[in-house]
Amino acid sequence: MRKKKKITFGIMSVTAFIVAGMTGYFIYSLNLLTGIENLLRAIIMIATGGILLLILLGLFVLSKKKKKKVFTLLVCFTLLYSFGLYFGASNIDRIIGKIENITTDTTTYSTSLVALSSNELDDIKNLDSGVIGILSDETNVEGNVLPNEVIKDLKIKNEVKKYDSFVTLIKALLEEEIDYAFLPTNYSILFGNIEGFDKLKEQTKIIYTKSKEEKQKKERKSNGSKLDKPFTILLMGVDSDIEEIKGSSFNGDSLMLITFNPTTLNSTIVSIPRDSYVPITCFTGQRKNKITHAAWYGEGCMIDTIENFLDVHIDYYAKINFKGVVKLVDALGGVDVDVEYSFCEQDSNRSFGENTVYVKEGFQTLNGEAALAYARNRHPNPEYCSSEWTNYDSNDFIRGQHQQDVVKALMNKFSKIDSLDTFYDILDTISNSMETNLSTSEILSLYDIAKDVLLKSRNMPLEDLFGIQRLYISGYDYYIYDYHPASGQGSQMSLYDFVPYKGSIQDVSNAMKVNLGLKEAEVIKSFSFDVDDEYEETVIGRKNYGEGGIPLMRDFTGVDVSVARSYANVHGISLIVEEIDSPSIEGLILDQSIPEGTDLEYVSTLKVYVSNGSGGDDPVDPSEGVTDCSKKENATNSVCAMPTFIGDTVGFVKTWFKNQGYDINVEFSPSGETDSAIVTGQSTTNAYLYDYIGTEKTFTIEWEEKKEEPVEPEEPEEPENPDNPDNSNE
Repeated sequence: MRKKKKITFGIMSVTAFIVAGMTGYFIYSLNLLTGIENLLRAIIMIATGGILLLILLGLFVLSKKKKKKVFTLLVCFTLLYSFGLYFGASNIDRIIGKIENITTDTTTYSTSLVALSSNELDDIKNLDSGVIGILSDETNVEGNVLPNEVIKDLKIKNEVKKYDSFVTLIKALLEEEIDYAFLPTNYSILFGNIEGFDKLKEQTKIIYTKSKEEKQKKERKSNGSKLDKPFTILLMGVDSDIEEIKGSSFNGDSLMLITFNPTTLNSTIVSIPRDSYVPITCFTGQRKNKITHAAWYGEGCMIDTIENFLDVHIDYYAKINFKGVVKLVDALGGVDVDVEYSFCEQDSNRSFGENTVYVKEGFQTLNGEAALAYARNRHPNPEYCSSEWTNYDSNDFIRGQHQQDVVKALMNKFSKIDSLDTFYDILDTISNSMETNLSTSEILSLYDIAKDVLLKSRNMPLEDLFGIQRLYISGYDYYIYDYHPASGQGSQMSLYDFVPYKGSIQDVSNAMKVNLGLKEAEVIKSFSFDVDDEYEETVIGRKNYGEGGIPLMRDFTGVDVSVARSYANVHGISLIVEEIDSPSIEGLILDQSIPEGTDLEYVSTLKVYVSNGSGGDDPVDPSEGVTDCSKKENATNSVCAMPTFIGDTVGFVKTWFKNQGYDINVEFSPSGETDSAIVTGQSTTNAYLYDYIGTEKTFTIEWEEKKEEPVEPEEPEEPENPDNPDNSNE
């Protein structure tokens, strides 16, 4: 009898311990769900505590009254109940763990010592000779800070040479000016789209890598622990050879800024062209450059640059690995997208050949590889695919719209998740492939919005429920010489840039501020339409604002020095003339210190080298090395691009066209122009000489006389009074 009592007491104690432990675990897990159904959670926690007390009391009473069957049933129920508590608590824990893996307040930097593939060195321990290149900017973690730590920690004694940019550093390595270079570990993707760097992965190899986590310097969490106020979030694409987001540098090719208003469920979304020519906040003097190059300094530089560019505070960011997008789409069973045209594209490993992704035009369900290809595609690939897959025109803007289509399709699929396994597959993918500075509590606070949306969106697409307003950044194409005369920084190459219209930027910024509640919306008081015309929604920012091109340095070689003097005077540039011995005509400019195409915003002084008409035997053939812009093969050659003359003098325009030596119809409007008049407009800022040579087309130049600032007349001096020498009044 005593033995049976001991067994009963033991069973009761173990059961009580299990149910008490699982109850505590469950209540602890529920408590982690901060901000989610607070009242309901409180009721459940109280109820769970009450059930625990009832079970413990029942176990104690039944163990004393010798009701074996009822006691056994209660024990079985208690164990099943405990398992249920464990199942609920463990799932909550798992979800919280995945979310915590996404959130971060640190940035992971990674630098690698890189050498040419032909270099025989494979281990940094054997590094005993050769010149190492690093970045001169002491604030750049991957180009200077981490490399110096490696050099110090490993006691490397090699000569170190400093460069002002990663581009010049890579050039020096490829041209064997140096033997090794410290570069961001993801360098082949970061710089692979620069002319001449497309084979970096094959031309180079990594010898050593060091990574380091640093606390983010700028606090971005501006809305507290709950997302109940309008906020902005910047989505940044990461191209990486691995699926893990940790330690992967993003390349700035995919930038999407979203504003969201939790009260109205309205959002705005704008894709920022990667080649946008804007001030880069972490470049010396905030030098203008392609916005994608801000990624060289990490997400902090990119966020600051976009804030400065669009005049909108960015509360949060999310970095998304493109390789993870493939798994995410596949986990959702694909996404439904109306594909604009048939195309081919490389796969997620950036491979063509047998790995080429082919997608046909039309509405369809895309798998992960196809969805990523659609979001990435920027231009046809005739060198890899037949005409069936390359018969279309595309660009960075169209790609931005496609990325938005894929994001919207993903949102629609999220609303239809009905399987716990699918939910966990998505969580696993996101936790590996996404990184954000949203806190766990802020992410959990999205529950209230998500619950409302899910209840309403079962029978309708999310875009019908959300007010999603697409914005568009308009501008014009320009080739700008990448060089800053004062600092000497830049790749010193003529690069394609996209110059945004100031008006477009202002309109986009205003629309975002309206959705954020920072600005009142302008009320449209009239609206007209034609029943015979299909209605097209007006996209804010998408129009020609008629703004002229930014002034760039001209090529003065082969023209008289007087032209350069006039040009320098108009643009407030200090001109230095240096005469050199030459058989060319006296006063002819032979060379200049600032290359053609340099942004005049950064030019304060120009030095020209002028012939004095003496010295040498034979004059140089002026036609040598000149590009013939009348030939079709040079129709879109950047050398033959028509300049923007706005701000120049009419005299300079006449001299420029005369020096080209082509038959071009140039008309000045109004007639009666003077050489000192200032150009205020022209036919187009996106033309080439080939379009006008030997044709009936007329290139029109608009001008107006330079208005002299009125000079204020000096106050006449009061006549001197000999009887009152100090002119004082009596």
